[in-house]
Amino acid sequence: MIKVMIADDQDVIRLGLCTILQAQPDIEVVGEAGDGLSAVRLTEQLQPDVILMDIRMPGIDGIAAIRRIRAAHGPDTPKIIILTTFDQDDNVLGGLRAGADGFLSKGV
Repeated sequence: MIKVMIADDQDVIRLGLCTILQAQPDIEVVGEAGDGLSAVRLTEQLQPDVILMDIRMPGIDGIAAIRRIRAAHGPDTPKIIILTTFDQDDNVLGGLRAGADGFLSKGV
């Protein structure tokens, strides 16, 4: 079972992703965060295999959250996929430089 955590400040995005992912027999959504700091805290508590992380969130943004998660977990860091829109190319590069493993367009 692949444990996934979703970090996005938009409730509708989290709900949609949860619905799609929970329909898969080998994926379990173990947690949701609405801001970067909650994402960091929940990563410690839930130990997900994969984090879907929005870049723009209140408090600390996704890029700062990625850095904190990478610093805390080192080589055992979960795979982190940036959630983005097409108009955020600079932010995607920043997220990848911070240690994200890839990115996924929200398609909005």
